[in-house]
Amino acid sequence: MLDVPRLRLLRAVVAAGSIRAGAAALGYTPSAVSQQLALLQRETGLTLLERVGRGIEPTAAGQVLAAESEVLFAALGRIESVVKDLRAGRMGSLSIGYFASAGAAWLPPIVAALQHEFPELRLELRMTEVERMRPGYTAPDIDVFVQGPGTADPDDAEIIRLTADPYLAVIPAGHRLDGADEVALADLAAERWVDNDVHDGACRRVLLDACAEAGFAPQFAVETHDYPTAVRFVATGVGITVLPSLGLHHLPPGLSVVPVVDPTPVRQISVAIKKAITTHPAARRVRDLLTTAVTGVGATPVPPSAVGSSTV
Repeated sequence: MLDVPRLRLLRAVVAAGSIRAGAAALGYTPSAVSQQLALLQRETGLTLLERVGRGIEPTAAGQVLAAESEVLFAALGRIESVVKDLRAGRMGSLSIGYFASAGAAWLPPIVAALQHEFPELRLELRMTEVERMRPGYTAPDIDVFVQGPGTADPDDAEIIRLTADPYLAVIPAGHRLDGADEVALADLAAERWVDNDVHDGACRRVLLDACAEAGFAPQFAVETHDYPTAVRFVATGVGITVLPSLGLHHLPPGLSVVPVVDPTPVRQISVAIKKAITTHPAARRVRDLLTTAVTGVGATPVPPSAVGSSTV
């Protein structure tokens, strides 16, 4: 087996950009780091570092090995947390992943209830819509997520459909659509749009796929990273924005919303619960609180093939 401390040193050197900086980050001397990395090269039979000028740079093999080790260290971090919990006599930990609008709408009362009912439970909240794009991503115990078109379901989790979230057009007062009962998506083709999600994630793809079905690509006048900022730009008269209803927590004065049809972009919101913790009392409580918050009644587990198969 590979020596884990040496892998940690390699990861630190690659991340810091030099042996000296990596050694300083971990509290080692540069010579000690160099010796350990030389042993790691012999251990692997690979050239992991090469001299460039007066410095040292990782080779392609060194970069790959450092990147692949991220999963290992994430798992080790979780094990260390478990050990700390057991030493402290806590009943364990639970990680919950979420995306921004679901977190704002649903998680605060759920977290408050968990802290009251399971005071010894250590909660870890993670914004997984951002984490997914990083190397070495590992899924949380419970993940509230948007089921994107063609997204494969994890084999180790139970998938529960929570709700379908239709998109709305946000327009300024006095706009030609102000007061309309609905608007065909194609009727927005000539508008100046305010983008509300520059990441190429599931929520953005739902909207762009619907626009493509309607025969156009939106012309974005402004790019923003989140729904509240986009709404504020609309309030200035820069343009319109189209976003999921759950993302509209507060509508500033002077703005109105119009349902979008023909087609209606709809994002499917689901929760994945790892099968290994489905019997955990806190996990069952999260499931109950989520389904009650979303629908007022218990949601039903659905097979992976049914999630996101008809509407996105």
